[in-house]
Amino acid sequence: MPALPTLLLFALATLLLTATPGPGVLYVAARTLAQGRRAGLASMFGIESGEIVWIIAAATGVAALVSASLPALTVLRLGGGAYLVFLGVQRWREVGSLVVPDRAPAGRVFLQGMITQLLNPKVAVFFLAFLPQFLNPARPIALQFGVLGVVYVATAIVVDLSYVLALGAVGRRFLASRVAQRRVGRLSSATYVALGLAAGASAARAV
Repeated sequence: MPALPTLLLFALATLLLTATPGPGVLYVAARTLAQGRRAGLASMFGIESGEIVWIIAAATGVAALVSASLPALTVLRLGGGAYLVFLGVQRWREVGSLVVPDRAPAGRVFLQGMITQLLNPKVAVFFLAFLPQFLNPARPIALQFGVLGVVYVATAIVVDLSYVLALGAVGRRFLASRVAQRRVGRLSSATYVALGLAAGASAARAV
C-alpha cells in the first residue's frame, strides 16, 4: 500500500486534474443541462465505470500494449470520435420530441457514458503515465495500483457530482421553458459533435 504522504499527493494531483474540464466533464455537464440531474448522475457513473475498466487494464498490462500500438490508438480515437458524433446527432433528433429530463432512460445514459470513456484512448495513456509516478517498486505493485485507482475514482466522483449538482440547479430553470429546452438540447448536441470531431482530428494527425 502507498505511504500516506504519497496518497495525499496523489489525491491532490488527481483533484486538480479532474476538476479541469475535459471530455468526461463536458459529457456529464451536457447530459445534466439537457436532461437533468438524473441523467447527469447516470452519465457520471458510466464515465467512472469506464475509468475503472481502464485502471484494471493498466494494472494488468493490457493498456500498455494498446498505448504502444499506433494503429490501436488510432482505431480507438476514430471509434470514440464517431460515437460522440453519433450521440450528438441522436440528441439533435431528440430535441424535437422534448424528452422530459426526469424520465430519461438512465440505463441507456449510463451505458453511453461508459462506452464514451472506454473509447477514449487518452484515459489509458493517462493512467500509464500518471499512476506509475506514485508507485514504490519495493512494494506490491498490484495492491498500490488498486489503492491509487480507488482514490482516483473517488476523487473523480466527488468532482463530477459537484458539476452535476451545480448544473442541475441551473438546468432546471432553463428547462422550464420549451424554447430553452430546445436550445440547451442543441447546445449539448453541438458539444458531442465538437468533441467527436476533435477526437477524429487528433487521430488523423497521428496517422
